[in-house]
Amino acid sequence: MNHSRIPSQYSTGTSRTDIERALIAAGKDLGQLHIADLAMLEDYHTSGRIATSQLADLIAIAPDSAVLDAGTGIGGTARYLADRFRCTVTGVDMVEDYCGTARWLNRLVGLDDRIEVRRADVTALPFADATFQVVFSQHVQMNIADKNGFYREMRRVVEGGGRLALWDIVSAGVVGEPDYPLPWADTAGQSHLATRDSLRGMIEAAGFGIEHWEDLTEQAVATMRMVQALPPSPLGLHAFVPDFVTRAENLTAALADGRLRAIRAVAEAV
Repeated sequence: MNHSRIPSQYSTGTSRTDIERALIAAGKDLGQLHIADLAMLEDYHTSGRIATSQLADLIAIAPDSAVLDAGTGIGGTARYLADRFRCTVTGVDMVEDYCGTARWLNRLVGLDDRIEVRRADVTALPFADATFQVVFSQHVQMNIADKNGFYREMRRVVEGGGRLALWDIVSAGVVGEPDYPLPWADTAGQSHLATRDSLRGMIEAAGFGIEHWEDLTEQAVATMRMVQALPPSPLGLHAFVPDFVTRAENLTAALADGRLRAIRAVAEAV
């Protein structure tokens, strides 16, 4: 995915302003902001913070671990990992607006000393071989046509014995196409969905051995419906993602009726 093809919902240019407005509307003090204050609006993937914490539970991350958050968005995963494990995290994203917002939020919650944010293409990373012990990738590959190249690059930057942790959406491949817009794409032309088997095959072909592979579609649907039933709040992805309610409804419907599946996996660099 190059800059010219970044879907419009990622590059509004107003994410910081929109999030600041939402935090103030929710009564948050930006001078004394806590990481928990951001939990409802910073995890731009299915099941949000619940999914991030469950995926992290499967990985041995130590304070001296170097972690890559590939496709960091506004930095929710990076902040969660840096705060929970006291490790260092490098977040990369193609969208400069998101990178700037991530840096701002890192400073507000006092984690900027543990997190570096860089604008970079996840298919051509500016890091030496074997730089990281852990790579997190949540809801990134759906925008990437060259998935083989993407996973080869993940393998290049993670050391032998390191881990790739992913939480992703795949196509069921037999029931039909999802409705658009979706959280990662306005149109089908912006979406590059793989099937479960093809995704697994590409990860293995890149030099990873699968340790954990689980279909969590039903859990994801239940979590999304629970969140959608919550009382209205200024805090949520709708604060900075255009038309997010429709995107989330389309995703939930496609997961519920089997057109899409939600996969959680951990793979070892071999």
